[in-house]
Amino acid sequence: MQITDFKKIQKNIIGTSVPKPLSGTLSGHAAGELFDKHVYTEIKKQYPKQTFRQYEYLNDLYSKNPETIGHEARFALFNSPTVMFLLSRGKNATNKWNIESPFEEKQNDTADILVVKDDFYEIIDIKTRNISKSAQPPNIISAYKLAQVCAKMIDNDEFDKFSINYFEIDWLLKGEKLICENAHYVSLFQSNPETLYINWAAAMQLQFHVCDLDQEFKGNKKSWAKAYLKHFVEQAKKRADYMITKFVKPFEKYID
Repeated sequence: MQITDFKKIQKNIIGTSVPKPLSGTLSGHAAGELFDKHVYTEIKKQYPKQTFRQYEYLNDLYSKNPETIGHEARFALFNSPTVMFLLSRGKNATNKWNIESPFEEKQNDTADILVVKDDFYEIIDIKTRNISKSAQPPNIISAYKLAQVCAKMIDNDEFDKFSINYFEIDWLLKGEKLICENAHYVSLFQSNPETLYINWAAAMQLQFHVCDLDQEFKGNKKSWAKAYLKHFVEQAKKRADYMITKFVKPFEKYID
């Protein structure tokens, strides 16, 4: 299922601009936040009542259910254990939530933008790229967290509750503005799991440029989840073997 008309958003975004950050820095986060809000505004024009920041959705959900207290009851408000795992805050924060002290945005939220319609959650993460410079692919999502998501999908037999999508803006600095030169969008579950690169040295993050991610996977989401878990386990075993060979075996002889 796809809610957002990404082609329309892509068309509306290309050629537009945001002001150069006041801080003067053009680091990923500074530029990314401006374009993130820009895309959010465009999507909200299409779906004003269904489009949220992740923290906005949680505040909306909990405020509409004021009689629901405590993390277990609040977690149960989600129609999916997997979606709950992806979107909810921690137990302590959820217990403490109240209307006078709502959640605020966190940089490590899973979704930059969340579109919710007919109990389906469309998770959208915004990535930006300064195309005047060569840079390594950005961190996308924890490979371990994604493995947990896949396991929960299989355990709960839920494969039609959510999607994970990435929207990339390629920009150039022109004068005092950052100009969107191009834009790309992909669905994570349409990529080939075997091609996903896990950077174990960077907090086990999947890394790729959105524009480079293939969309060639032809199976359903259940087969994607199983294929990803196979890939993750194989890569983890290789990493474990490497760690033992390099950091254990040379020193074992010194241990009594």
